[in-house]
Amino acid sequence: MLLSALSFSLMGVCVKQVGARIPAAEVVLARALLSVALSWWLLRRADIDPWGRRRGLLIVRGAIGTLALLCVYAALAALPLASATVLQYLYPTFTALLAWLALGERIGRRVLAAMAVGWLGVLLVAQPAALLGGMGRASAPSLPLIPVLIALAGALCTALAYVSVRQLGRSEHPLVIVFYYPLVAVPLSLPLVALDPVMPTPVELLWLVGVGLFTQLGQVWLTRGLTALPAAKATAISYAQVVFAGLWGWLIFQEGIDGWTLLGAALVLLATLLSLSGRSEAGGRSASPG
Repeated sequence: MLLSALSFSLMGVCVKQVGARIPAAEVVLARALLSVALSWWLLRRADIDPWGRRRGLLIVRGAIGTLALLCVYAALAALPLASATVLQYLYPTFTALLAWLALGERIGRRVLAAMAVGWLGVLLVAQPAALLGGMGRASAPSLPLIPVLIALAGALCTALAYVSVRQLGRSEHPLVIVFYYPLVAVPLSLPLVALDPVMPTPVELLWLVGVGLFTQLGQVWLTRGLTALPAAKATAISYAQVVFAGLWGWLIFQEGIDGWTLLGAALVLLATLLSLSGRSEAGGRSASPG
């Protein structure tokens, strides 16, 4: 889950590099095409049947994941990196609730504490005055409403996709789950790209390859984490992505880092340690992947 968080944070850097000119659907398509090729190679190398057993649910998971990815990429292009990431990281709360309702995974007290601490940490990293429309800090601009709503929709779709991964992990190999994601994303994103095609420059093409590569790595590690851990515990660990996003925002995009960010980073680290040390009651109920 930590490796997944690092990979997705680097994906966010690549998306921001092209997001001002390349539409989100085109970024999704480029990512999907590269990921299909990489996933197919990994499946052939491991001698695994790529088509899986529960194909209907695999397709649904791919469709929900594609919608989530469109929202996430659009939010990353329109918002500061840390702010877009913190809004996306409302999904662990949705994930824990949906996993409880759909999978019967009870949430342990340590995981609840990790979620609460991590949620507070991501708010601080993203600078809460900006999230609250500039209240409390005169220099903090308010965030535009539409990108914020898109980011929240991405968080909800991400939670739905993650719960479906948890369910699929009981019967499907992680590489099969990863393969279906871009396989479904290609036909879904292609009509959107056809409506507003933009020819990338050579430099933008390299960034798009980076999006595909880091998303693929993130998906592989994420899927392995979600199929090995209860959903609430796994997503609590992945709060570390916000710390990475704050770091890249400071180093690459000159997005300020201050005492709020440092305090938030410490809380995110504490949340990760809590989730790693806790014993979720759901742990004994989850089945290993088939």
